[in-house]
Amino acid sequence: MILYSFRRCPYAMRARMALHYSGVPVHICEVSLKAKPADMLAASPKGTVPVLVLDDGTVIDESLDIMRWALARNDPDGWLAADGQALIEHNDGPFKRALNCYKYADRHPEHPMVFYREQGCEFLQVLETRLEGGPWLGGEGIGLADIAIAPFIRQFRGVNPDWFGQAPYPRVREWIVAIIESDLFNAIMTPT
Repeated sequence: MILYSFRRCPYAMRARMALHYSGVPVHICEVSLKAKPADMLAASPKGTVPVLVLDDGTVIDESLDIMRWALARNDPDGWLAADGQALIEHNDGPFKRALNCYKYADRHPEHPMVFYREQGCEFLQVLETRLEGGPWLGGEGIGLADIAIAPFIRQFRGVNPDWFGQAPYPRVREWIVAIIESDLFNAIMTPT
């Protein structure tokens, strides 16, 4: 099996984490987004990563589908059992749009950067409240939502780390640090 990936893409990160965690053996093909391989484009003409090509030729080219496929094969800690679909949808919809505008505020001059940050903070507050129930978004155990959302919060944090370090979201800070300092995250970020 081949996973076409780009190391810094948050969608690819979450797919790689699920594949690594599940122990599914896969060859990772790191791509240049400026020069996408013909094999990848033949498998998935939309041209975005991640793209998983199974041994039988089946193509899975949505990150959440890749995550669920991998976890259906092996999910020792029950990631799929944790409720989190609404959080993932919020992350992938309104929060991702706010994140893109915040990261690239110069491309969105209709509002100042802080406007987009405040839009993103609406989701951070949702996560902060959710984390009152335990260290993970589903409570005591890590789940699909944690892994699906973390790469995007990592990007949000990276836009202005000093601001993030002082923002009124201490539980979100602890949560994201726990994930990005984990063996799992470090394993998928190490170049192969």
